[in-house]
Amino acid sequence: MAHDVCNNSEIMKIRFAILVAACTCFGTSLCVMSMDTPTISTEVTRQTRNEAVDFKNDLIPMFTKLGCNAGKCHGSAIGRGEFKLSLYGGTPSADYDEIVRRFAGRRINLTDPESSLVFMKPAESVEHGGGAVIKHNDDNAKLLITWIRQGAKYVENRQLKRVEVNPNRFIATKMGEKHPLKVVAQYDDGSTRDVTNLTQFVADDSSAVTIDSKLATAKIIRPGRHIVIARYSTEVVPIELISPISETVVDLSSEQRNNFVDHEILAAIAELRLPVSPMLDDPSLMRRITLDLTGRLPEYRRETEVDRLNREAVVDDLLASEEFVEFYTLKLAKLLRIQSKIDKNLVTTTPTAARAFHDWFAQQLHDGVGYDQMAREIITATGDSAEYGPATFYTAVEDARLQTEFTTEVFMGSRMKCANCHNHPLDKWTQDDFHGLTAMFSKLTRSQVIRFNPLGKNIHPNTGEAALMKIPGGDFLPKDTKDGRGVFADWLTDRNNPYFAKAIVNRLWKSLMGRGLVEPVDDFRSTNPATHPALLNQLAEDFIEHGYDIRHTLKVIAMSSTYARSSIPVKGNEGDNRFYSHMMQRPVEPEVLADAMSDVLGVAGQYGTEAPGTRAVELRDGAIRSDTLDMLGRCDRTNSCEGAPSPTGPLAQKLHLFNGKLLNSRIGAEGGRLDKLIKSKETPMKIVNEFYQAALNRQPNTKEVAFLAKLFDDQKPSAEQRDALEDFVWSVLTCKEFVTNH
Repeated sequence: MAHDVCNNSEIMKIRFAILVAACTCFGTSLCVMSMDTPTISTEVTRQTRNEAVDFKNDLIPMFTKLGCNAGKCHGSAIGRGEFKLSLYGGTPSADYDEIVRRFAGRRINLTDPESSLVFMKPAESVEHGGGAVIKHNDDNAKLLITWIRQGAKYVENRQLKRVEVNPNRFIATKMGEKHPLKVVAQYDDGSTRDVTNLTQFVADDSSAVTIDSKLATAKIIRPGRHIVIARYSTEVVPIELISPISETVVDLSSEQRNNFVDHEILAAIAELRLPVSPMLDDPSLMRRITLDLTGRLPEYRRETEVDRLNREAVVDDLLASEEFVEFYTLKLAKLLRIQSKIDKNLVTTTPTAARAFHDWFAQQLHDGVGYDQMAREIITATGDSAEYGPATFYTAVEDARLQTEFTTEVFMGSRMKCANCHNHPLDKWTQDDFHGLTAMFSKLTRSQVIRFNPLGKNIHPNTGEAALMKIPGGDFLPKDTKDGRGVFADWLTDRNNPYFAKAIVNRLWKSLMGRGLVEPVDDFRSTNPATHPALLNQLAEDFIEHGYDIRHTLKVIAMSSTYARSSIPVKGNEGDNRFYSHMMQRPVEPEVLADAMSDVLGVAGQYGTEAPGTRAVELRDGAIRSDTLDMLGRCDRTNSCEGAPSPTGPLAQKLHLFNGKLLNSRIGAEGGRLDKLIKSKETPMKIVNEFYQAALNRQPNTKEVAFLAKLFDDQKPSAEQRDALEDFVWSVLTCKEFVTNH
């Protein structure tokens, strides 16, 4: 009898199921019994595809496609149900250990593969929180069972080099049409294979595109441009799907094309069949250009003083001005978070250091120094930050890991911080990339004087040992490398670097166009592709060819017909917020708005202890106290200032503009523009014209004149109508036309 029982496979299955149930219900601490199973080989072998299932290239992608290693399941930081996989299979060797060795080896049953817990759970033969994700006879089940039958070995037949998706871009001919997707993997041995069945497809917007994972098809259910992400193993590839907005083809052949910007933008607009808004009139274009390049309102010029706006001459003059230097120094100061501070960790940026860094940037822009040279000097800086501005870069954040996040966001447009704890789930960055760069920054002091510290180190969370210096996405540096920042700067500013030039031209594009080609601008990754990738590539290449010259790229954008379009939509392009069929209306920056209000009112602002008459754009320290700038929503440079602004504007700003001292105490102030005009006995309508010209760079139109003429009586002295005139000035300074660049 005993002999019969011991050889009865059915009874053995029952016993194993009872054991599994006990482990599932009571956890591993009560599962101290063991079952005799053959020894599982963990040797990495290289056999042909027909001989063995490839753990890394077959099973890991299968787990990813099924969602097993996603953040909401076993790929979370602590795993789920005492089973933890690396996020999206970023560390296959660790996953192998978890499946084969952990849990006392009970997840694998070589004697009876179908009784393996790693199969019974997803097949929901036993309770599974994620439900049934495989069926007993489907391809996934067969692959998993075959692997176990082969001995559950860690087989790695070849290294994945890249994947190709076909098509990676297509235009739908009609709504609801299904498009088949195909993914082909290419390996280091020269072989290729179709891995569509092991690829996960995820629509960026599931309300616009539906995915049939079984058939590997995508169906567009809403017009526009949409992205589907294909993920196989460690490779993530975006697929662009376009469905025209209109059924009517739009003829754009007569639209002006000033440079490559217009060719790329109009090509995308034509595919979407979007109509375009007309060009701006000269006064409005003059206002836009002047605000964008200098942060100032233009001086009003009567139509009789100029026949036609010579845009190139205007752009050249503005780019050569000191006002340009002041404004773009402010932009770079925000990007580099320049402000004085003393924090709890005693990492300080003194007011002197903040001003030194600000002044250094101003000098670089004044001298036309290339952005690559600026970046190199900043990254390799050492010395007293109070005397040498670039050293202040290393006091903006509190520690070396934050320095890695800060540096990659600024100079690469990449959010690498996820790779601090695990391989980045949406990008190529690994923990070795993150901690390898952090190892460089760990060799610096973090005080007023930045010094090289050869004893500094960064402990890698996986190994518990000092991380080796490493170029992101590249090689580890030789162990005898002292200061790796020079090597990093060489790599970063090399003309073939895929991030550096694109990151800054994308920011320059946003500065003039209101939205980055990649948005957010500090989130470059394959899963967040540019709206116009070819244009981004051309802008970056042109930037490099012209010596990383910020002025040059700004001029290219400002001279395009795309930049000169009206912000008023026409029928058919009202919903466009990404393709530039019309210009975006965008809030004027707080510092620019504060200065504009002072200019129009004729009443200077006061900022901390700065000299009277100092403009907000000129402030050399982001921490200088200013209630005005705080009311207008200035950025706290403790963190990134690159968040997308609310399309409706900050509520606090609106309330202060509506009924706060920000304007009310200055509109009628003695010595201000309105006070002087009233005392000079100008008529109300002449005062109206004066404020229109100063604030909006135009005369009131016929409709506005008719309305305002009913409010004011030119036969009565302006002094008797002061209250009404103050209300009028308030309305001009709070109107959308004034507080936006449109």
